[in-house]
Amino acid sequence: MTVSFRKKVLPFFLTVIILIADQVSKEYIARHWPQNVRIYDIFNNGFLEIWHVRNKAIAFSLGRNIPEPLRPALFIVIPLLVLILLLVYFWRTSDLTGIQRWAVAGIMGGGLGNIIDRIFRPDGVVDFISVKFYGLLGMDRWPTFNIADASVVVSCLILIITMLTAKKTEKGAA
Repeated sequence: MTVSFRKKVLPFFLTVIILIADQVSKEYIARHWPQNVRIYDIFNNGFLEIWHVRNKAIAFSLGRNIPEPLRPALFIVIPLLVLILLLVYFWRTSDLTGIQRWAVAGIMGGGLGNIIDRIFRPDGVVDFISVKFYGLLGMDRWPTFNIADASVVVSCLILIITMLTAKKTEKGAA
């Protein structure tokens, strides 16, 4: 079964929306608020706060001790290659369901948002969403993140869950 051109292109509207929302929000935070300062407590109870922090590493500040000359290769080139491979797979395969195509588009939008920051923001990726974690996993707060990060994580979870449930459905049908 081939997937129509329209069904392949339509999810990229999500990519564009995520990319715009991510870059506009980061630009607003970067222009209007000093770094490492709590900007706003959404519910006045510390659960959801807005902070302006910068991350020169990747998710959860992994790789912050990697020497500066290696960072562009590891944090820009490799993620860009992964996104290109994902795009090629997305475009060539008919194996992805509709929701999986939308999830891939969400990963693309978030991934591109952070790559843009790594290229054009020498101080690091702008992170600003801070959520209280109540000591779970030994953390008082979840690592500060942005719209791109949230998009990648949620989209990856959707993709994994739908792939796992599809496998179970296929095995059950056989």
